[in-house]
Amino acid sequence: MTTIYMSRSQVLDPNSKASTGLTISAAPGEDMMQACVPFGGSAPSVIKPNKDILGGKGLGLQEMSSIGIDVPPGFTLTTPLCQVFDRHGDLPPALWAEVDKAIARVEKDLGRKFGDATNPLLFSCRSGAKISMPGMMDTVLNVGLTKETVEGLAKATNNRRFAYDSFRRLLDMFGDVVLGIPHEDFEEKLEALKEKVVVLDDVDLSTEHLEELCQSYYKVYETHGKSFPQDATEQVRACIKAVFGSWNSERAIKYREINQITSLLGTACNIQAMVFGNLGPSSGTGVAFSRDPGTGKNELKGEYLVNAQGEDVVAGIRTPQPISAMEKGFPAAYAQFIKNIHKLEHHFKDMQDVEFTVQDEKLWMLQCRSGKRTGQAAFAIACDLVDEKLCTQEEALLKVEPDHVQQMLHPTFAPDALKSAIYLENIIAVGLAGGPGAAVGKLVFSTKLAEEQSAVGVILVRENTSPEDVGGMWASKGILTSRGGVTSHAAVVARGWGKPCVCGCDDLIINEQARTFTVKETGEIYKEGDVISLNGSTGEVIRGAVPTSIPALDGSFGRLLQWADDAKDNLKVLANADSGPDAKKARELGAKGIGLCRTEHMFFSPERLPIVRQWILHNKGIDTIKQFQRGDFREILREMDGLPVTIRLLDPPLHEFLPKTSEVTPEFAKSLNYDDPKKLIHDIEELHEENPMLGLRGCRLAIWRPELTVMQTEAILNAAADLIEKDALAKPFPRIMVPLIGSVAEFENQALSIKRTAEKVQKERSLKLRYEIGTMIEVPRAALVSDKIAAVRDPVDGERLCKFFSYGTNDLTQMTLGISRDDAGEFIPKYKELGIMEVDPFKTVDEEGVGWLVHLSASKGRSVNPDLSLSVCGEHGGDPKSIEFFDKVGLDYVSCSPFRVPVARLSAGRASVSRGEGLPKKERLVKTAPLK
Repeated sequence: MTTIYMSRSQVLDPNSKASTGLTISAAPGEDMMQACVPFGGSAPSVIKPNKDILGGKGLGLQEMSSIGIDVPPGFTLTTPLCQVFDRHGDLPPALWAEVDKAIARVEKDLGRKFGDATNPLLFSCRSGAKISMPGMMDTVLNVGLTKETVEGLAKATNNRRFAYDSFRRLLDMFGDVVLGIPHEDFEEKLEALKEKVVVLDDVDLSTEHLEELCQSYYKVYETHGKSFPQDATEQVRACIKAVFGSWNSERAIKYREINQITSLLGTACNIQAMVFGNLGPSSGTGVAFSRDPGTGKNELKGEYLVNAQGEDVVAGIRTPQPISAMEKGFPAAYAQFIKNIHKLEHHFKDMQDVEFTVQDEKLWMLQCRSGKRTGQAAFAIACDLVDEKLCTQEEALLKVEPDHVQQMLHPTFAPDALKSAIYLENIIAVGLAGGPGAAVGKLVFSTKLAEEQSAVGVILVRENTSPEDVGGMWASKGILTSRGGVTSHAAVVARGWGKPCVCGCDDLIINEQARTFTVKETGEIYKEGDVISLNGSTGEVIRGAVPTSIPALDGSFGRLLQWADDAKDNLKVLANADSGPDAKKARELGAKGIGLCRTEHMFFSPERLPIVRQWILHNKGIDTIKQFQRGDFREILREMDGLPVTIRLLDPPLHEFLPKTSEVTPEFAKSLNYDDPKKLIHDIEELHEENPMLGLRGCRLAIWRPELTVMQTEAILNAAADLIEKDALAKPFPRIMVPLIGSVAEFENQALSIKRTAEKVQKERSLKLRYEIGTMIEVPRAALVSDKIAAVRDPVDGERLCKFFSYGTNDLTQMTLGISRDDAGEFIPKYKELGIMEVDPFKTVDEEGVGWLVHLSASKGRSVNPDLSLSVCGEHGGDPKSIEFFDKVGLDYVSCSPFRVPVARLSAGRASVSRGEGLPKKERLVKTAPLK
């Protein structure tokens, strides 16, 4: 049989003329990718299935089939087709012949025909990208039902109610997903019918009611000028296009932006034979996690519904039963389900999120994937998997995401708060624990308002969430719903983001139109803007604001981060810290030293600023400045005893320390020893610069006012000497960094000044002090002449002066791109929207430009001095994607703010494991250098 394949050039080259279609090849080469891949039943197993091409759902179906788990047969249309559809709004005609052949195989496997009027085969069409995006893309179930085939299904199953229940679902989904008819229009008809016949749940509707409902749904189509296709083939083709089209739906785009998901080919489309959980009391459907996704505890967690289809569970339309109840309802299916769960965990070596259907007591697995989990669960599961010998420490690092670390730093209710009257006496309702943690905020009842008021801290309240609420969910501190279970859309998305969530809270009556909720038991009404607290770990809703605290970072958290630190040949993580308390916190969080201490931050306290201004304006008081700097450095070096402390000499322009001229008064002038306020205003204006970022700052300022470098060096080294004199075992290790050099001469001028001053201090204190001199590379010219900077030697003793480069990627990005970081927020979001920029270059390093310069500079410096230390101390030092790049280049360490240190530690460990065995970093840096 001739199979359709797509060449990689067609997929990956947007300018390729061939990208308008598919290549048909009987014997494809290695660069060809199959467009239609069968699974289940008679389909052969795919060796080493590719998740990029099959998507997560397609991969799971292939893997389950390969290890002997029953899945309904079907086929996957691969992700490159999504790109074709995105570009051209259609799919190649040749593809439909392949789809027809794939359907024919399933028909043969199951002994039923698609579109047959007597015993019809039905399909589901589901999306499935490489990275799970719960509920963000489209699904259509029961494809193939028509006025004719629904009667055949009723006769074949001897269950007319089931047939029309399936048909009304298709009419709703097809109208919504394929034709764009609002789901609410169908929902209104359903609710009106339930009210008319006085039933609460869909399952209580009779066959006649469902037939009447189908007729009402046809009228919805007519109202919108649409028609429902009565041809099964036309249906499936339309559904396939709709699934591919949903990749660029507003909610899917928003979800990818929030989660920084980039560089995917698109979604795959999985067409799978339907199995029916709504066939009656001997059938059901459910969703489960092999371990608790909230806590990580090794126990099955999930829910199921009898006589339902899968969307009923995840959409939260009915509150389901716990998965444990299935053992009594469907004992044989439950026993098989437990076996499947264990088999999948051992196969994938990770916690699994599965969907299943029981049809007439026969179990079918529909989906498996690595389950989304909270930060707490991620660390616990990773450590447990190692202890259970299911994976190695290195593999465990890849199961914890950087965002999981951030979640661990989120607030919780302190143990004392949980026992207090303010908590216990104000619990107004209890729902299901959908996503652990503590949230305090003002009530909002719409996604739009949640996004608008995000800055003040809000709790989003909905009856049940839908994918359309994704923006509001992200903007909120926590989420509260009155419907849906712990596997509902609200709970799954909340856990993935580490958002506290209480779901299925039927103690409350939520009125979204009136923007209120009412406590059933007391009648108490809460309005938009009222403050509540949520305990996502217990499901409790509390009146008012309950105090929160940051949890202790020990146990599995500390254990796994130690594994990250121990990863082979990895980047070390240091911290940016400007005070003793900051240094202490950084060390507690695992920093291996200080990579950037900004001395200017020591000048701004109210008692110090007047002294600094006296020096700037009158050249007086520098010895006083030296003393308070010495005290600060002593405190920092003490906290980091034995670890390097990189201290950047004064960087900003002097006018930043002076008042605005509009603030000058006679009294203020006198405080700065000016009799005439006009003279003070004149002196301030004399220091004004049109472009201070490129003006008199950094090393230029120190060369213009040479006493500055001498003073700061004396303060640093005297602080180190003070510690040693007090404690002979003290090991202070200051590294003095010259900022903003652009030339060899600038560095040489400053380095010699530092060294001569250091020699003077050591002689005066009769001590040999350990220190280093280096420079911050943040000007492109400095990056281009890095080899010459690294080669500078002391003319007296011939020793190299430069021991380290630290890349200030904030300024290097500004100067390389010619974009002001302070003004970039005005247009970078638009650039991202238009695809001009994929990411904000001030958050994630621009690898092609700034990254290339860093790599070039580092390799040039290291080629001259093999022992040159290389690091990054800009904002990019705490960004996971940037860390991966710096690891690949072969730098020694990154430095970031103290609270980003745990994220950076994990990211560095993950980068090392992902890179695998290869050249050591020193060799890697030079051998992969640009322009080599």
